[in-house]
Amino acid sequence: MDLHIRPQPTSTREAVYDALKDQILNFDLIPGTSISEKEIALAFNVSRTPVRESFLRLAGEGLLDVYPQRGTMVSLIDLSLVEEARFMREQLECAVVRLACHQFSEVDIQELELLLIRQRASMEAQDNKSMFELDEAFHRTLFTRCSKSNTWAAMQQMNVHMNRIRKLRLAADQDWQHIYDQHQQMVDSISRQDEKRAVALMKDHMNLAIHDERFLRGKFPNYFKP
Repeated sequence: MDLHIRPQPTSTREAVYDALKDQILNFDLIPGTSISEKEIALAFNVSRTPVRESFLRLAGEGLLDVYPQRGTMVSLIDLSLVEEARFMREQLECAVVRLACHQFSEVDIQELELLLIRQRASMEAQDNKSMFELDEAFHRTLFTRCSKSNTWAAMQQMNVHMNRIRKLRLAADQDWQHIYDQHQQMVDSISRQDEKRAVALMKDHMNLAIHDERFLRGKFPNYFKP
Protein backbone atom coordinates (compact mmCIF):
# COMPACT_ATOMS: atom_id res chain seq x y z
CA MET A 1 0.00 0.00 0.00
CA ASP A 2 1.26 3.43 -0.92
CA LEU A 3 0.45 5.24 2.31
CA HIS A 4 1.69 8.64 3.26
CA ILE A 5 0.94 11.46 5.65
CA ARG A 6 0.20 14.87 4.23
CA PRO A 7 2.87 17.52 4.93
CA GLN A 8 2.56 20.01 7.79
CA PRO A 9 -0.09 18.14 9.81
CA THR A 10 -2.03 19.92 12.55
CA SER A 11 -1.51 16.86 14.75
CA THR A 12 -0.43 13.26 14.33
CA ARG A 13 -3.99 12.07 14.92
CA GLU A 14 -5.42 14.41 12.28
CA ALA A 15 -2.65 13.54 9.83
CA VAL A 16 -3.30 9.80 10.15
CA TYR A 17 -7.06 10.32 9.86
CA ASP A 18 -6.74 12.60 6.80
CA ALA A 19 -4.30 10.27 5.05
CA LEU A 20 -6.39 7.15 5.64
CA LYS A 21 -9.59 8.88 4.57
CA ASP A 22 -7.88 10.14 1.42
CA GLN A 23 -6.62 6.63 0.61
CA ILE A 24 -10.13 5.18 1.07
CA LEU A 25 -11.95 7.84 -0.94
CA ASN A 26 -9.43 7.65 -3.77
CA PHE A 27 -9.58 3.81 -3.82
CA ASP A 28 -5.91 3.40 -3.00
CA LEU A 29 -7.40 1.26 -0.23
CA ILE A 30 -10.16 -0.56 -2.07
CA PRO A 31 -13.41 -1.66 -0.41
CA GLY A 32 -12.98 -4.96 1.41
CA THR A 33 -9.25 -4.46 2.09
CA SER A 34 -8.16 -5.68 5.53
CA ILE A 35 -5.95 -3.30 7.50
CA SER A 36 -4.50 -3.40 10.99
CA GLU A 37 -3.44 -0.84 13.55
CA LYS A 38 0.04 -2.35 13.58
CA GLU A 39 0.69 -2.14 9.83
CA ILE A 40 -0.71 1.37 9.56
CA ALA A 41 1.35 2.54 12.54
CA LEU A 42 4.47 1.09 10.94
CA ALA A 43 3.65 2.60 7.53
CA PHE A 44 3.15 6.05 9.05
CA ASN A 45 5.92 5.67 11.63
CA VAL A 46 3.60 6.62 14.49
CA SER A 47 2.34 4.97 17.65
CA ARG A 48 -0.82 2.86 17.55
CA THR A 49 -2.85 5.38 19.59
CA PRO A 50 -3.54 7.91 16.79
CA VAL A 51 -4.19 5.00 14.41
CA ARG A 52 -6.75 3.49 16.80
CA GLU A 53 -8.46 6.87 17.20
CA SER A 54 -8.54 7.33 13.42
CA PHE A 55 -10.01 3.85 12.93
CA LEU A 56 -12.82 4.64 15.36
CA ARG A 57 -13.53 7.97 13.68
CA LEU A 58 -13.59 6.44 10.20
CA ALA A 59 -15.78 3.60 11.44
CA GLY A 60 -18.21 6.22 12.77
CA GLU A 61 -18.35 7.71 9.27
CA GLY A 62 -19.03 4.32 7.72
CA LEU A 63 -15.69 4.06 5.91
CA LEU A 64 -14.23 1.26 8.05
CA ASP A 65 -15.85 -1.84 9.53
CA VAL A 66 -14.30 -2.89 12.84
CA TYR A 67 -14.93 -6.49 13.92
CA PRO A 68 -13.82 -7.44 17.46
CA GLN A 69 -11.42 -10.39 17.39
CA ARG A 70 -11.55 -10.38 13.57
CA GLY A 71 -9.92 -7.13 12.50
CA THR A 72 -10.72 -4.04 10.48
CA MET A 73 -11.57 -3.68 6.80
CA VAL A 74 -12.39 -0.86 4.43
CA SER A 75 -16.17 -0.87 4.23
CA LEU A 76 -17.97 -1.93 1.10
CA ILE A 77 -19.99 0.85 -0.52
CA ASP A 78 -23.48 0.93 0.99
CA LEU A 79 -25.87 2.20 -1.68
CA SER A 80 -28.54 2.97 0.92
CA LEU A 81 -26.15 5.51 2.47
CA VAL A 82 -25.30 6.87 -0.98
CA GLU A 83 -28.98 7.33 -1.75
CA GLU A 84 -29.64 9.08 1.57
CA ALA A 85 -26.76 11.46 0.87
CA ARG A 86 -28.03 12.06 -2.66
CA PHE A 87 -31.54 12.79 -1.33
CA MET A 88 -30.20 15.30 1.18
CA ARG A 89 -27.98 17.00 -1.40
CA GLU A 90 -30.78 17.26 -3.92
CA GLN A 91 -33.00 19.14 -1.46
CA LEU A 92 -30.27 21.53 -0.35
CA GLU A 93 -28.63 22.04 -3.77
CA CYS A 94 -31.98 22.86 -5.39
CA ALA A 95 -32.75 25.31 -2.60
CA VAL A 96 -29.40 27.06 -2.91
CA VAL A 97 -29.42 27.31 -6.71
CA ARG A 98 -32.84 28.93 -6.39
CA LEU A 99 -31.30 31.51 -4.05
CA ALA A 100 -28.34 31.99 -6.40
CA CYS A 101 -30.70 33.01 -9.22
CA HIS A 102 -31.74 36.04 -7.15
CA GLN A 103 -28.64 36.75 -5.07
CA PHE A 104 -25.62 36.20 -7.32
CA SER A 105 -23.73 39.26 -8.48
CA GLU A 106 -21.64 39.57 -11.63
CA VAL A 107 -18.56 38.83 -9.53
CA ASP A 108 -20.15 35.62 -8.21
CA ILE A 109 -21.03 34.49 -11.72
CA GLN A 110 -17.50 35.26 -12.89
CA GLU A 111 -16.16 33.00 -10.13
CA LEU A 112 -18.30 30.13 -11.44
CA GLU A 113 -17.15 30.85 -14.99
CA LEU A 114 -13.52 30.68 -13.89
CA LEU A 115 -14.20 27.28 -12.32
CA LEU A 116 -15.68 26.15 -15.64
CA ILE A 117 -12.47 27.16 -17.43
CA ARG A 118 -10.46 25.14 -14.93
CA GLN A 119 -12.83 22.18 -15.27
CA ARG A 120 -12.32 22.23 -19.03
CA ALA A 121 -8.55 22.14 -18.48
CA SER A 122 -8.96 19.13 -16.15
CA MET A 123 -11.03 17.38 -18.80
CA GLU A 124 -8.37 17.95 -21.44
CA ALA A 125 -5.71 16.64 -19.04
CA GLN A 126 -7.97 13.74 -17.97
CA ASP A 127 -7.14 14.63 -14.37
CA ASN A 128 -9.92 12.98 -12.39
CA LYS A 129 -8.69 14.19 -9.00
CA SER A 130 -8.59 17.80 -10.15
CA MET A 131 -12.01 17.39 -11.78
CA PHE A 132 -13.48 16.17 -8.51
CA GLU A 133 -12.02 19.07 -6.54
CA LEU A 134 -13.30 21.59 -9.09
CA ASP A 135 -16.73 19.95 -9.09
CA GLU A 136 -16.76 20.34 -5.31
CA ALA A 137 -15.60 23.94 -5.61
CA PHE A 138 -18.44 24.72 -8.04
CA HIS A 139 -21.11 23.48 -5.63
CA ARG A 140 -19.39 24.93 -2.56
CA THR A 141 -19.34 28.34 -4.25
CA LEU A 142 -23.12 28.24 -4.64
CA PHE A 143 -23.44 27.79 -0.87
CA THR A 144 -20.75 30.20 0.27
CA ARG A 145 -21.87 33.02 -2.05
CA CYS A 146 -25.43 32.60 -0.77
CA SER A 147 -24.19 32.85 2.86
CA LYS A 148 -24.83 29.14 3.50
CA SER A 149 -21.32 28.00 4.42
CA ASN A 150 -22.53 26.28 7.59
CA THR A 151 -25.11 24.35 5.58
CA TRP A 152 -22.37 23.13 3.25
CA ALA A 153 -20.22 22.08 6.22
CA ALA A 154 -23.15 20.22 7.82
CA MET A 155 -23.62 18.18 4.62
CA GLN A 156 -20.10 16.85 4.53
CA GLN A 157 -20.35 13.88 6.92
CA MET A 158 -23.16 12.27 4.93
CA ASN A 159 -21.72 13.49 1.65
CA VAL A 160 -18.69 11.24 2.09
CA HIS A 161 -20.73 8.23 0.94
CA MET A 162 -21.85 9.94 -2.25
CA ASN A 163 -18.27 11.09 -2.81
CA ARG A 164 -17.10 7.46 -3.01
CA ILE A 165 -19.41 6.94 -5.99
CA ARG A 166 -18.47 10.27 -7.57
CA LYS A 167 -14.72 9.66 -7.32
CA LEU A 168 -15.00 6.11 -8.60
CA ARG A 169 -17.08 7.25 -11.56
CA LEU A 170 -14.59 9.98 -12.52
CA ALA A 171 -11.72 7.49 -12.39
CA ALA A 172 -13.55 4.68 -14.22
CA ASP A 173 -15.11 6.73 -17.03
CA GLN A 174 -13.33 9.84 -18.25
CA ASP A 175 -16.21 11.11 -20.36
CA TRP A 176 -17.08 14.08 -18.14
CA GLN A 177 -18.73 16.23 -20.81
CA HIS A 178 -22.24 15.84 -19.39
CA ILE A 179 -21.10 17.02 -15.94
CA TYR A 180 -19.41 20.05 -17.48
CA ASP A 181 -22.39 20.86 -19.71
CA GLN A 182 -24.79 20.82 -16.76
CA HIS A 183 -22.52 23.15 -14.79
CA GLN A 184 -22.32 25.50 -17.75
CA GLN A 185 -26.09 25.50 -18.21
CA MET A 186 -26.59 26.18 -14.50
CA VAL A 187 -24.32 29.23 -14.71
CA ASP A 188 -26.30 30.45 -17.69
CA SER A 189 -29.59 29.95 -15.81
CA ILE A 190 -28.30 31.79 -12.74
CA SER A 191 -27.08 34.64 -14.92
CA ARG A 192 -30.54 34.88 -16.53
CA GLN A 193 -32.26 34.50 -13.13
CA ASP A 194 -34.13 31.53 -14.59
CA GLU A 195 -35.00 29.81 -11.33
CA LYS A 196 -37.19 27.08 -12.85
CA ARG A 197 -34.51 25.95 -15.33
CA ALA A 198 -31.73 26.14 -12.74
CA VAL A 199 -33.63 23.92 -10.30
CA ALA A 200 -34.52 21.40 -13.04
CA LEU A 201 -30.87 21.22 -14.09
CA MET A 202 -29.75 20.71 -10.49
CA LYS A 203 -32.24 17.87 -9.96
CA ASP A 204 -30.98 16.16 -13.10
CA HIS A 205 -27.39 16.76 -11.98
CA MET A 206 -27.99 15.16 -8.58
CA ASN A 207 -29.67 12.17 -10.25
CA LEU A 208 -26.49 11.38 -12.17
CA ALA A 209 -25.46 9.41 -9.09
CA ILE A 210 -28.33 6.97 -9.64
CA HIS A 211 -27.20 6.22 -13.19
CA ASP A 212 -23.57 6.00 -12.06
CA GLU A 213 -24.47 3.40 -9.41
CA ARG A 214 -25.75 0.95 -12.04
CA PHE A 215 -22.67 1.39 -14.21
CA LEU A 216 -20.22 1.10 -11.32
CA ARG A 217 -21.90 -1.86 -9.67
CA GLY A 218 -21.60 -3.75 -12.95
CA LYS A 219 -17.94 -2.77 -13.36
CA PHE A 220 -16.84 -3.20 -9.72
CA PRO A 221 -19.29 -5.69 -8.14
CA ASN A 222 -16.94 -6.58 -5.27
CA TYR A 223 -16.83 -2.95 -4.10
CA PHE A 224 -20.49 -2.91 -3.07
CA LYS A 225 -22.56 -4.38 -0.26
CA PRO A 226 -24.92 -7.09 -1.52
